Amino acid sequence: MGHGKDIHKRRLKYRYGNPNIRDVKNIGIDEFAVGKGHVYKTIVVDPDTGRIIYVGDGKGTDALKRFRLKVEHYGVVIEHVATDLSGAFIASVMENAPVAVHVFDHFHIVKLMNDAIDKLRAKIYHEERDINKRKVIKGLRRLLLCNGEDIYDNKHRERPDNALNMNRPLAQAYYLKESMREIWGQADKATASIVIDDRIKQAHSTKVPIIQKVANTIAMYRYGILAWYDCHISTAKVEGINNKIKVLKRNAYGFRDEEYFKLRLYALHERNITAFV
Repeated sequence: MGHGKDIHKRRLKYRYGNPNIRDVKNIGIDEFAVGKGHVYKTIVVDPDTGRIIYVGDGKGTDALKRFRLKVEHYGVVIEHVATDLSGAFIASVMENAPVAVHVFDHFHIVKLMNDAIDKLRAKIYHEERDINKRKVIKGLRRLLLCNGEDIYDNKHRERPDNALNMNRPLAQAYYLKESMREIWGQADKATASIVIDDRIKQAHSTKVPIIQKVANTIAMYRYGILAWYDCHISTAKVEGINNKIKVLKRNAYGFRDEEYFKLRLYALHERNITAFV
């Protein structure tokens, strides 16, 4: 088994030991936990090809220093960077790719609203004294957090409406979340700018603290949300790669060879890779 791994490792090192980044213009950044505890790795993905082009140890600015040196060495100009709303990523992009346009992934913006709705639902549930109403609210979580257009069954479509009619703040939050998606469906950035400002105004008008907090966050990251109109990139491929990494770790029961693990990450976009531990 060890001999087979060594052969595989040499082949991977030959093919992926030094990922070519000369044509890279857009990148997505994410991090993942290596194992139990606080051990992380940061990955840089080329969203145009779906391949990992850099694996850094740790997270935050320090994890990307070697990538920045490589970018400078090859004279590469990173034009757009997609990340979630992590403060560490924002600092990393500012330091390591200062001229790049930072695009905040729309999935994570909608997730902000989903998290707010879930907190609000839990709060209302604990405050409600009517047992029947509590049962309705408790069963709402899945229906409230999925897309409105995903609820095809008329019987299930009525359930959120019935419960929302019982509670105005929950109704405001749910319908605001649905209308939030319109930010990314406009003809141009100027129109989207009007829509996002309108949604922020609506959120503040609810007078619901949890929703107002989301509005403040969206206002803070407004420039990066609208940057999607400059370049239609997202962290979708990065999220997909993270799912592959989970499978890779699970199948390998933990890599003891650090270099081999990184090479396996660089080869994730290649199909039918045989794993050796």
